[in-house]
Amino acid sequence: MNDSVKSVKKIRFGVVGTNTISDKVIAGALLDPRFVLTSVYSRTQAQADWFASRHAIPHTYTSLELMAESPLIDAVYIASPNSLHASQSILFMKHGKHVLCEKAFASNAREVREMIATATTHKVVLMEAMKPTLTPNFAAVCDALPAVGKVRNYFSCYCQYSSRYDKFKEGVVLNAFNPVLSNGALLDIGVYTIYPMVVLFGAPKSIQATGFKLSSGVDAQGSVSFIYDNMTATILFSKVSDSTLPTEIQGEDGTIWLDRINIIKEVTLSLRNGEKRVLTRPHCGEDYYYEVAEFIDLIQSGRIESLINSHANSLITMQILDQIRHQLGVRYPAD
Repeated sequence: MNDSVKSVKKIRFGVVGTNTISDKVIAGALLDPRFVLTSVYSRTQAQADWFASRHAIPHTYTSLELMAESPLIDAVYIASPNSLHASQSILFMKHGKHVLCEKAFASNAREVREMIATATTHKVVLMEAMKPTLTPNFAAVCDALPAVGKVRNYFSCYCQYSSRYDKFKEGVVLNAFNPVLSNGALLDIGVYTIYPMVVLFGAPKSIQATGFKLSSGVDAQGSVSFIYDNMTATILFSKVSDSTLPTEIQGEDGTIWLDRINIIKEVTLSLRNGEKRVLTRPHCGEDYYYEVAEFIDLIQSGRIESLINSHANSLITMQILDQIRHQLGVRYPAD
């Protein structure tokens, strides 16, 4: 969207969550001249003041209810633990605030349905903050998909050793491995491999998952096979090991290669006739810019959901996550 359209109206944002992901989203959001950060919530005033001072935020809250009622915000970005996403999103939407909520969207599909119903009833924007699918490089993948012919296989891998796992081995269970917060490798990083698959190919016909759990009850890693009508898909995810494997979309006429599924920096098309094309597109340098820009576009256009990070895609993804967790024996209190 051009700057003349973007300058029509400023959208006043509040932020729930004072962690590193909030810092990154704010850095990207500030590239959009429509974004104005007015408020932050934290459970303690000291933490709220600390975060506000770092980002020049004029208003702080330690009450979610007061923040939701505030006339100082039009929209909220929610970056709290997964177990709180649904209740917090619903609270803000019931007060007429638009909601950009971090992935994983909620704890389970039941909660996602409640979130979508609330957005529809109150006519506010609700969007999952899944950044890769809204970037120029993912658009390049979508545009190039017909060139590979009939797609036969999708493969994606996101394995990243967590520094919090070292603490876990010392006997300290931090948030990343706490089932009370609806956490674990699947909902933290495995979701990155699944959401793009859903955007491109929809819901699979069947799912077969394997993996193992930690003593806290959350999943540490896993591999999942999916069956579609005329293709298969495989994903790998882990928080206890590293991998440099790329993502590939393999067709009868060629293959699209993505360097990393969570932050797509390079895209290449290799055709069976030997032709190779670099599809990588110019990028602003901040992946999170694109999700905020999409979200603001929705607010200003009067639509309540994205065509890409749609309600349906978020619900299908969560239904898949639910099935995988069931097969792995991972259960959250929120279930």
